[in-house]
Amino acid sequence: MPVNLLQVDNNQLKPISGVRLGTARAGIRKPGRRDILVIEVESGAAVAGVFTTNRFCAAPVLICREHLSFSDVRYMVVNTGCANAGTGEEGLADARATCDELARLTGTRSQQTLPFSTGVIMERLPMDRLLAGLAGALANLPYGTWGDAAEAIMTTDTQAKAYSVNALVAHCNITVTGIAKGAGMIHPNMATMLGYVATDAAITTELLKTLVKEVADATFNRVTVDGDTSTNDSFIVIASGKAGNALITSESDPAYSELRAALVKVALPLAHAIIRDGEGATKFITVQVEGGKNMEECLKVGKAIAHSPLVKTAFFASDPNLGRILAAIGYAGITDLDVSKVRLSLGDVLVSEHGGRAASYREEEGQRVMKETEILVKVELGRGPASTSVWTCDFSYDYVKINADYRS
Repeated sequence: MPVNLLQVDNNQLKPISGVRLGTARAGIRKPGRRDILVIEVESGAAVAGVFTTNRFCAAPVLICREHLSFSDVRYMVVNTGCANAGTGEEGLADARATCDELARLTGTRSQQTLPFSTGVIMERLPMDRLLAGLAGALANLPYGTWGDAAEAIMTTDTQAKAYSVNALVAHCNITVTGIAKGAGMIHPNMATMLGYVATDAAITTELLKTLVKEVADATFNRVTVDGDTSTNDSFIVIASGKAGNALITSESDPAYSELRAALVKVALPLAHAIIRDGEGATKFITVQVEGGKNMEECLKVGKAIAHSPLVKTAFFASDPNLGRILAAIGYAGITDLDVSKVRLSLGDVLVSEHGGRAASYREEEGQRVMKETEILVKVELGRGPASTSVWTCDFSYDYVKINADYRS
């Protein structure tokens, strides 16, 4: 069961002017479920994305990078059930054929479509079913909802993930709505997670390229389920420009920071939802690192703790074997770390200081915190003013079962 993850309420998800969504049930891997999503974007919208740094990246990632060099993206198509990764030249041809068919059906150019896939690696797409499903997804565009879209991109997710907010940008009301999928193979490293966030705010495409990286770094690049960076990780932001705000053209414009904050308000709950729905997860864990010389070393420590299998299994067992956390801090890569200045707390309990067990620490207090479903791990490095947070979950027996049975 997900950890304190609320079900998506379609009534709370706000439509974005200039963006339409259509889904279809094509039977790509499992019959009867939504498994194709088409996103239609009105001409003139700004679209930008960041993608996996995995060198074995999927065919659709390569095509997306290529097509984003064009200025007028009109469609995105997402299929679940097959990742189209590790498929060589045939996989590239399949991704291009998907774009060609959508272009034929819509009277656009192939380069105006971005393809995305998620699912099993090293298997060919069932192109007959995928291509046949595109017409149905297009026909559904007038009726599609963000909730349906979130459902259509799921793989091992147990719940759909979607979030929506209103905000003020340059004294103008704007809307931001987004969806994401992911539960395993999650350690986004974007310069099997997919995220799509749309807003009706107006911003230049060039500036949106900068903004999408900043938002990804503050949200999706701060979560880890198992330390595995997927071949298909993609995060896309669409800005339709329909809200009526003055076009944002500079990072120094206060509206840029306001829009960034609004996008983070949507992307961060989506990133947290991925962790809460982590495969087999029973605990949601925040790793807060303070007192670093810079953000980079704080992030090293946070990630070392957050994807240590020894730490994560201890959390599953509610076992305060907290020396495992000290070990992770020690191997995180800070070569001149003075361990006598490090303080470790678990929730409201001080565990370690001055290089060893805190005099006030009692194991029963550590176990009390470990039994909770929401846990804070706080590390104070005593080196400077930098801080950051990373979010993760525990490792349970079910994580192994889910991944052992994934292709069944």
